[in-house]
Amino acid sequence: MIFLCVSCSSEIEIIEVVVEKEVQVEKTYDTLVIYSGRGESLIGPVIQQFSEATGIPVEVKYGKTGALAATLLEEGSKSPADIYFAQDPGGLGSVNAILSSLSEEIISLGPSWANSPDDKWVGISGRGRVVVYNNEAIKDPTTQLPDNIYDFVDPKWKDKIGWAPTNGSFQAMITGMRVIWGEDKTEQWLEGIMSNNPKVYAKNTPTVAATAAGEVEVGFVNHYYLHRFMAEEGETFAARNYFLPGGGPGSIVLVAGAGILDVSDNKDAAEAFLKFMLSPATQGYFANQTYEYPLVKGVNKSRLLPDLETLNTPQIDISDLGDLENTQELLRKVGALP
Repeated sequence: MIFLCVSCSSEIEIIEVVVEKEVQVEKTYDTLVIYSGRGESLIGPVIQQFSEATGIPVEVKYGKTGALAATLLEEGSKSPADIYFAQDPGGLGSVNAILSSLSEEIISLGPSWANSPDDKWVGISGRGRVVVYNNEAIKDPTTQLPDNIYDFVDPKWKDKIGWAPTNGSFQAMITGMRVIWGEDKTEQWLEGIMSNNPKVYAKNTPTVAATAAGEVEVGFVNHYYLHRFMAEEGETFAARNYFLPGGGPGSIVLVAGAGILDVSDNKDAAEAFLKFMLSPATQGYFANQTYEYPLVKGVNKSRLLPDLETLNTPQIDISDLGDLENTQELLRKVGALP
Protein backbone atom coordinates (compact mmCIF):
# COMPACT_ATOMS: atom_id res chain seq x y z
CA MET A 1 0.00 0.00 0.00
CA ILE A 2 1.00 3.64 -0.44
CA PHE A 3 0.08 6.89 1.28
CA LEU A 4 -0.73 10.12 -0.54
CA CYS A 5 -0.74 13.41 1.33
CA VAL A 6 -3.72 15.43 0.16
CA SER A 7 -3.74 18.98 1.49
CA CYS A 8 -6.21 21.78 1.17
CA SER A 9 -5.20 25.09 2.70
CA SER A 10 -4.43 24.35 6.36
CA GLU A 11 -6.15 20.99 6.36
CA ILE A 12 -4.11 17.84 5.77
CA GLU A 13 -5.56 14.43 5.17
CA ILE A 14 -3.62 11.21 4.77
CA ILE A 15 -5.34 8.83 2.39
CA GLU A 16 -4.40 5.16 2.55
CA VAL A 17 -4.54 3.46 -0.82
CA VAL A 18 -4.47 -0.28 -1.24
CA VAL A 19 -2.97 -0.29 -4.71
CA GLU A 20 -3.08 -4.07 -5.06
CA LYS A 21 -6.87 -3.92 -5.16
CA GLU A 22 -6.99 -1.10 -7.69
CA VAL A 23 -4.20 -1.90 -10.13
CA GLN A 24 -3.52 -5.49 -11.03
CA VAL A 25 0.10 -5.73 -12.22
CA GLU A 26 2.74 -8.39 -12.58
CA LYS A 27 6.06 -8.22 -10.75
CA THR A 28 8.11 -7.28 -13.80
CA TYR A 29 7.37 -5.02 -16.73
CA ASP A 30 9.22 -3.28 -19.49
CA THR A 31 9.71 0.44 -18.99
CA LEU A 32 6.50 2.41 -19.54
CA VAL A 33 7.21 5.35 -21.86
CA ILE A 34 5.02 8.40 -21.37
CA TYR A 35 4.95 11.44 -23.64
CA SER A 36 3.59 14.17 -21.38
CA GLY A 37 2.28 17.56 -22.38
CA ARG A 38 1.68 18.17 -18.69
CA GLY A 39 4.56 19.75 -16.82
CA GLU A 40 6.83 17.76 -14.55
CA SER A 41 6.02 19.93 -11.54
CA LEU A 42 2.33 19.04 -11.93
CA ILE A 43 2.40 15.31 -12.58
CA GLY A 44 5.96 14.22 -11.81
CA PRO A 45 5.14 13.38 -8.17
CA VAL A 46 2.12 11.24 -9.02
CA ILE A 47 3.98 9.39 -11.79
CA GLN A 48 6.68 8.59 -9.27
CA GLN A 49 3.99 7.33 -6.87
CA PHE A 50 2.65 5.07 -9.64
CA SER A 51 6.09 3.60 -10.33
CA GLU A 52 6.82 3.02 -6.65
CA ALA A 53 3.42 1.50 -5.99
CA THR A 54 3.39 -0.89 -8.94
CA GLY A 55 7.09 -1.58 -9.53
CA ILE A 56 6.68 -0.50 -13.16
CA PRO A 57 9.67 1.55 -14.35
CA VAL A 58 8.64 4.76 -16.09
CA GLU A 59 10.41 7.05 -18.55
CA VAL A 60 8.78 10.42 -19.26
CA LYS A 61 9.37 12.72 -22.21
CA TYR A 62 8.05 16.17 -21.29
CA GLY A 63 7.15 18.84 -23.82
CA LYS A 64 4.36 21.02 -25.15
CA THR A 65 1.17 19.12 -25.93
CA GLY A 66 1.06 20.21 -29.59
CA ALA A 67 4.75 19.54 -30.20
CA LEU A 68 4.51 16.05 -28.71
CA ALA A 69 1.44 15.29 -30.82
CA ALA A 70 3.41 16.30 -33.92
CA THR A 71 6.30 14.10 -32.78
CA LEU A 72 4.00 11.11 -32.34
CA LEU A 73 2.54 11.56 -35.81
CA GLU A 74 6.02 11.86 -37.29
CA GLU A 75 7.34 8.81 -35.45
CA GLY A 76 4.35 6.70 -36.45
CA SER A 77 4.87 2.97 -35.98
CA LYS A 78 8.42 3.59 -34.76
CA SER A 79 7.35 5.60 -31.73
CA PRO A 80 8.62 4.29 -28.39
CA ALA A 81 5.66 5.88 -26.58
CA ASP A 82 3.10 3.81 -24.70
CA ILE A 83 1.06 6.67 -23.22
CA TYR A 84 0.27 10.14 -24.53
CA PHE A 85 -0.72 12.41 -21.62
CA ALA A 86 -2.01 15.70 -23.02
CA GLN A 87 -2.95 18.85 -21.17
CA ASP A 88 -6.03 19.36 -23.32
CA PRO A 89 -8.45 17.49 -25.61
CA GLY A 90 -7.09 19.27 -28.65
CA GLY A 91 -3.79 17.41 -28.41
CA LEU A 92 -5.56 14.09 -27.88
CA GLY A 93 -7.93 14.65 -30.77
CA SER A 94 -5.07 15.43 -33.13
CA VAL A 95 -3.57 11.95 -32.59
CA ASN A 96 -6.85 10.09 -32.16
CA ALA A 97 -6.18 7.90 -35.20
CA ILE A 98 -3.04 6.38 -33.66
CA LEU A 99 -4.55 5.66 -30.24
CA SER A 100 -5.80 2.24 -29.16
CA SER A 101 -9.41 1.62 -28.10
CA LEU A 102 -9.72 1.45 -24.32
CA SER A 103 -11.61 -1.13 -22.32
CA GLU A 104 -15.02 -0.41 -20.80
CA GLU A 105 -13.41 -0.91 -17.39
CA ILE A 106 -11.23 2.15 -17.95
CA ILE A 107 -13.77 4.25 -19.85
CA SER A 108 -16.37 3.79 -17.10
CA LEU A 109 -14.12 5.21 -14.38
CA GLY A 110 -14.82 8.83 -15.38
CA PRO A 111 -17.78 10.80 -16.78
CA SER A 112 -18.67 10.26 -20.43
CA TRP A 113 -18.48 14.00 -21.22
CA ALA A 114 -14.76 13.97 -20.35
CA ASN A 115 -13.87 11.03 -22.60
CA SER A 116 -13.39 10.44 -26.29
CA PRO A 117 -16.73 9.34 -27.82
CA ASP A 118 -14.95 6.50 -29.61
CA ASP A 119 -13.21 5.31 -26.42
CA LYS A 120 -9.70 6.28 -27.52
CA TRP A 121 -8.81 8.44 -24.52
CA VAL A 122 -10.03 9.37 -21.04
CA GLY A 123 -10.15 12.65 -19.17
CA ILE A 124 -7.96 12.68 -16.07
CA SER A 125 -8.72 16.10 -14.54
CA GLY A 126 -10.80 19.18 -15.35
CA ARG A 127 -9.51 22.73 -15.82
CA GLY A 128 -11.71 25.77 -16.28
CA ARG A 129 -10.72 28.67 -18.51
CA VAL A 130 -10.78 31.95 -16.59
CA VAL A 131 -9.69 35.55 -16.74
CA VAL A 132 -7.05 36.12 -14.08
CA TYR A 133 -7.00 39.76 -12.99
CA ASN A 134 -4.90 42.09 -10.86
CA ASN A 135 -7.08 42.76 -7.84
CA GLU A 136 -5.36 46.03 -7.04
CA ALA A 137 -6.20 47.51 -10.45
CA ILE A 138 -9.60 45.82 -10.64
CA LYS A 139 -11.47 46.09 -7.35
CA ASP A 140 -14.87 44.87 -8.55
CA PRO A 141 -14.61 42.31 -11.39
CA THR A 142 -18.38 42.04 -11.74
CA THR A 143 -18.56 45.65 -12.91
CA GLN A 144 -15.07 46.21 -14.31
CA LEU A 145 -14.66 43.03 -16.36
CA PRO A 146 -16.76 41.91 -19.32
CA ASP A 147 -19.19 39.01 -19.00
CA ASN A 148 -17.91 37.46 -22.23
CA ILE A 149 -14.37 37.04 -23.50
CA TYR A 150 -15.28 38.63 -26.84
CA ASP A 151 -15.58 42.05 -25.24
CA PHE A 152 -11.87 42.26 -24.50
CA VAL A 153 -11.53 43.57 -28.06
CA ASP A 154 -12.63 46.94 -26.64
CA PRO A 155 -9.74 49.43 -27.05
CA LYS A 156 -9.89 50.24 -23.33
CA TRP A 157 -7.99 46.97 -22.80
CA LYS A 158 -5.07 48.10 -24.93
CA ASP A 159 -1.72 47.19 -23.31
CA LYS A 160 -3.55 45.50 -20.40
CA ILE A 161 -3.92 41.89 -21.65
CA GLY A 162 -1.56 38.95 -21.24
CA TRP A 163 -1.84 35.72 -23.20
CA ALA A 164 0.14 32.64 -24.22
CA PRO A 165 -0.62 31.79 -27.88
CA THR A 166 1.76 28.80 -27.92
CA ASN A 167 0.04 27.18 -24.94
CA GLY A 168 -1.98 24.06 -25.70
CA SER A 169 -4.95 25.00 -23.52
CA PHE A 170 -5.11 28.44 -25.09
CA GLN A 171 -5.14 26.84 -28.53
CA ALA A 172 -7.88 24.44 -27.38
CA MET A 173 -9.94 27.47 -26.31
CA ILE A 174 -9.42 29.04 -29.74
CA THR A 175 -10.53 25.78 -31.33
CA GLY A 176 -13.62 26.01 -29.15
CA MET A 177 -14.19 29.53 -30.45
CA ARG A 178 -14.08 28.23 -34.00
CA VAL A 179 -16.67 25.57 -33.10
CA ILE A 180 -18.97 27.93 -31.15
CA TRP A 181 -18.54 31.23 -33.00
CA GLY A 182 -17.39 30.12 -36.42
CA GLU A 183 -14.23 31.05 -38.30
CA ASP A 184 -15.09 34.68 -39.10
CA LYS A 185 -16.00 35.79 -35.57
CA THR A 186 -12.99 33.96 -34.11
CA GLU A 187 -10.68 35.71 -36.55
CA GLN A 188 -12.32 39.05 -35.69
CA TRP A 189 -11.73 38.40 -31.99
CA LEU A 190 -8.08 37.50 -32.54
CA GLU A 191 -7.54 40.60 -34.67
CA GLY A 192 -9.24 42.73 -32.02
CA ILE A 193 -7.01 41.36 -29.27
CA MET A 194 -3.92 41.82 -31.46
CA SER A 195 -4.96 45.45 -31.96
CA ASN A 196 -4.89 45.83 -28.18
CA ASN A 197 -1.19 44.93 -28.12
CA PRO A 198 -1.32 41.97 -25.73
CA LYS A 199 1.82 40.98 -23.88
CA VAL A 200 2.97 37.49 -24.87
CA TYR A 201 4.04 34.90 -22.31
CA ALA A 202 5.35 31.39 -22.80
CA LYS A 203 2.64 29.71 -20.74
CA ASN A 204 0.07 30.14 -17.96
CA THR A 205 2.44 30.42 -15.00
CA PRO A 206 4.27 33.58 -16.14
CA THR A 207 0.96 35.06 -17.30
CA VAL A 208 -0.46 34.77 -13.79
CA ALA A 209 2.78 36.06 -12.24
CA ALA A 210 2.79 39.05 -14.60
CA THR A 211 -0.82 39.85 -13.76
CA ALA A 212 -0.06 39.86 -10.04
CA ALA A 213 3.02 42.02 -10.65
CA GLY A 214 0.96 44.59 -12.54
CA GLU A 215 2.60 44.07 -15.93
CA VAL A 216 -0.90 43.44 -17.26
CA GLU A 217 -4.33 43.77 -15.69
CA VAL A 218 -5.83 40.55 -17.07
CA GLY A 219 -4.71 37.26 -18.56
CA PHE A 220 -6.41 34.32 -20.28
CA VAL A 221 -5.40 31.17 -18.38
CA ASN A 222 -6.54 27.92 -16.75
CA HIS A 223 -7.98 28.39 -13.28
CA TYR A 224 -5.61 26.34 -11.13
CA TYR A 225 -2.37 28.26 -11.63
CA LEU A 226 -3.59 31.06 -9.39
CA HIS A 227 -4.20 28.68 -6.50
CA ARG A 228 -0.70 27.28 -6.71
CA PHE A 229 0.69 30.80 -6.33
CA MET A 230 -1.67 31.59 -3.46
CA ALA A 231 -0.73 28.37 -1.67
CA GLU A 232 2.85 29.65 -1.59
CA GLU A 233 2.30 33.40 -1.15
CA GLY A 234 -1.07 33.65 0.57
CA GLU A 235 -3.79 36.26 0.26
CA THR A 236 -1.26 39.01 -0.48
CA PHE A 237 -0.76 37.57 -3.98
CA ALA A 238 -2.31 40.34 -6.08
CA ALA A 239 -4.36 38.30 -8.53
CA ARG A 240 -7.70 36.51 -8.54
CA ASN A 241 -9.73 34.39 -10.96
CA TYR A 242 -12.88 35.49 -12.76
CA PHE A 243 -15.11 32.80 -14.23
CA LEU A 244 -16.84 34.62 -17.07
CA PRO A 245 -20.58 34.50 -16.28
CA GLY A 246 -21.67 35.13 -19.87
CA GLY A 247 -20.60 31.69 -21.05
CA GLY A 248 -19.13 31.11 -24.49
CA PRO A 249 -15.66 29.82 -25.35
CA GLY A 250 -14.02 31.81 -22.56
CA SER A 251 -15.90 29.62 -20.09
CA ILE A 252 -14.91 26.21 -21.48
CA VAL A 253 -13.94 23.49 -19.03
CA LEU A 254 -11.15 21.50 -20.64
CA VAL A 255 -9.76 18.17 -19.54
CA ALA A 256 -6.25 16.87 -19.32
CA GLY A 257 -6.38 13.30 -20.56
CA ALA A 258 -4.43 10.31 -21.74
CA GLY A 259 -4.59 7.49 -24.24
CA ILE A 260 -2.58 4.41 -25.16
CA LEU A 261 -0.67 4.32 -28.43
CA ASP A 262 -1.67 1.65 -30.93
CA VAL A 263 1.99 0.74 -31.40
CA SER A 264 2.56 0.11 -27.69
CA ASP A 265 3.66 -3.42 -26.81
CA ASN A 266 3.33 -2.60 -23.11
CA LYS A 267 -0.43 -2.18 -22.94
CA ASP A 268 -0.97 -3.93 -19.60
CA ALA A 269 1.30 -1.46 -17.87
CA ALA A 270 -0.29 1.40 -19.81
CA GLU A 271 -3.76 0.33 -18.65
CA ALA A 272 -2.49 0.09 -15.08
CA PHE A 273 -1.28 3.69 -15.39
CA LEU A 274 -4.68 4.97 -16.56
CA LYS A 275 -6.43 3.12 -13.73
CA PHE A 276 -4.01 4.65 -11.26
CA MET A 277 -4.67 8.15 -12.64
CA LEU A 278 -8.39 7.61 -12.16
CA SER A 279 -8.12 6.06 -8.70
CA PRO A 280 -9.70 8.00 -5.81
CA ALA A 281 -6.33 8.77 -4.21
CA THR A 282 -4.77 10.17 -7.37
CA GLN A 283 -7.91 12.16 -8.12
CA GLY A 284 -7.62 13.56 -4.61
CA TYR A 285 -4.09 14.63 -5.46
CA PHE A 286 -5.32 16.54 -8.51
CA ALA A 287 -8.13 18.11 -6.52
CA ASN A 288 -6.14 19.32 -3.53
CA GLN A 289 -2.51 19.52 -4.62
CA THR A 290 -2.88 20.93 -8.14
CA TYR A 291 -6.36 22.46 -7.57
CA GLU A 292 -7.94 20.84 -10.62
CA TYR A 293 -11.42 19.38 -10.85
CA PRO A 294 -11.51 15.64 -10.07
CA LEU A 295 -13.45 13.50 -12.52
CA VAL A 296 -14.23 10.46 -10.36
CA LYS A 297 -17.40 10.19 -8.31
CA GLY A 298 -16.90 10.48 -4.59
CA VAL A 299 -13.78 12.66 -4.81
CA ASN A 300 -14.42 16.22 -3.69
CA LYS A 301 -12.94 19.24 -5.38
CA SER A 302 -10.93 21.79 -3.45
CA ARG A 303 -13.19 24.00 -1.35
CA LEU A 304 -11.51 26.98 -3.04
CA LEU A 305 -13.22 26.23 -6.37
CA PRO A 306 -16.80 26.89 -7.47
CA ASP A 307 -18.91 23.86 -8.30
CA LEU A 308 -18.74 22.87 -11.94
CA GLU A 309 -22.53 22.96 -12.05
CA THR A 310 -22.50 26.67 -11.22
CA LEU A 311 -20.31 27.63 -14.18
CA ASN A 312 -21.92 28.85 -17.38
CA THR A 313 -20.02 26.44 -19.62
CA PRO A 314 -20.86 26.24 -23.33
CA GLN A 315 -22.61 23.18 -24.71
CA ILE A 316 -19.77 21.67 -26.69
CA ASP A 317 -18.40 18.18 -27.19
CA ILE A 318 -14.78 18.39 -26.06
CA SER A 319 -13.89 15.79 -28.68
CA ASP A 320 -14.54 18.55 -31.25
CA LEU A 321 -11.45 20.40 -30.03
CA GLY A 322 -8.94 18.25 -31.93
CA ASP A 323 -8.39 20.49 -34.95
CA LEU A 324 -5.15 22.04 -33.72
CA GLU A 325 -3.69 22.37 -37.19
CA ASN A 326 -6.29 24.85 -38.45
CA THR A 327 -6.28 26.72 -35.15
CA GLN A 328 -2.52 27.21 -35.39
CA GLU A 329 -2.89 28.28 -39.01
CA LEU A 330 -5.41 30.93 -37.96
CA LEU A 331 -3.13 32.14 -35.16
CA ARG A 332 -0.31 32.50 -37.67
CA LYS A 333 -2.61 34.34 -40.09
CA VAL A 334 -3.37 37.07 -37.53
CA GLY A 335 0.25 37.24 -36.37
CA ALA A 336 -0.24 35.65 -32.95
CA LEU A 337 2.17 32.82 -33.88
CA PRO A 338 5.33 33.16 -35.99
